[in-house]
Amino acid sequence: MGVNVSVVAIDAGNSKTDVALIGEDGTVLATARGGGFQPPVVGVEAAVDVLAEALGRAVAELSAAGGSGGSAGASGASGASDPLGASGARGEASGTAGAARTRGVSGVPGASGGLGVLGPSVHVSACLANADLPVEEAELAAALEARGWGSSVEVRNDTFAILRAGVDDPRGVAVVCGAGINCVGMTPDGRTARFPAIGRISGDWGGGSGLAEEALWFAARAEDGRGEPSELARALPGHFGLDSMYALIEALHRGAIPMVRRHELTPVLFATAAAGDAVASALVERLAEEVVAMASVALNRLGLLEEEAPVLLGGSVLAARHPQLNDRIAALLAARAPKAEVRVVTEPPVLGAALLGLDRTGADQEVRRRLRAQYLRAPGASAPA
Repeated sequence: MGVNVSVVAIDAGNSKTDVALIGEDGTVLATARGGGFQPPVVGVEAAVDVLAEALGRAVAELSAAGGSGGSAGASGASGASDPLGASGARGEASGTAGAARTRGVSGVPGASGGLGVLGPSVHVSACLANADLPVEEAELAAALEARGWGSSVEVRNDTFAILRAGVDDPRGVAVVCGAGINCVGMTPDGRTARFPAIGRISGDWGGGSGLAEEALWFAARAEDGRGEPSELARALPGHFGLDSMYALIEALHRGAIPMVRRHELTPVLFATAAAGDAVASALVERLAEEVVAMASVALNRLGLLEEEAPVLLGGSVLAARHPQLNDRIAALLAARAPKAEVRVVTEPPVLGAALLGLDRTGADQEVRRRLRAQYLRAPGASAPA
């Protein structure tokens, strides 16, 4: 007998989208990878089209394996047995057939096959970048509901996927520091803690982009004499093969070096701090304080500040495990929340989206354990082994 699709799990960041079709027994039936999700740039409908394309690839995998939500799961469809699956070469090469099925599940004319493959009682669990406010989550949920991909839809900010991926039960706090910085927390009774996390206007400081900006500011002032001397004044331009901050400022201003490359300076900042530079070290210290401030506030809101609770660190900056940063976070948090258990998340966020979906459908612990085990066979992968 086959296994019906129970959850469509979507983790969509600015640069990529991962989709997984999860069976009612926790089996990963199919997976796919698509492009980035950027509604502020392209508009909501065009952004959702990107999700539709990835979902179409997953459905194509499932259809090829069994034609209905059944036999694919029983046999361990390609997404479950092949780490590339639809997330790698084969999924990207789905071509015309994949595009046709994409339109089917999008609710565009020719949609007759979409939900027939997925089943009538599918829950869509979508953790999306740029869903920073509850009103944005509601707007995006309405857009997904209009596509008819499932009988129910829940949209959350993508930071929730990172948190849920790293915990066996929906309890704890996650701080993510990649291009920006964000923090969320949750408890099994459905309570959450979160921040708007849309930049300086919402009180945020840090993230890779913010650190690069700060490093440039201090380096410019170190060179021209307005600020404290710092090795950053040589290290930052040196990264681009230039001999002065003036040359780097000119290159950025006039476009010889694209502004988007500023993020490359964040690792340079950490290397300079590790070498003992006081200015760079002060920036790393401030980031540690910001991470701990967010985590402590979230723990306190949820009544977990004095309890044993996981505090998960994710995003490129924290996942890099810079000792000067991560060790300082652990030390500062031990003073604020002595029972907190700090670790870096290694599980893929799409697992978190899937687990949130299974939480919603009432799946038991064994189903959730089975799902997690498939991803843990290939740590850090977007698709299970």
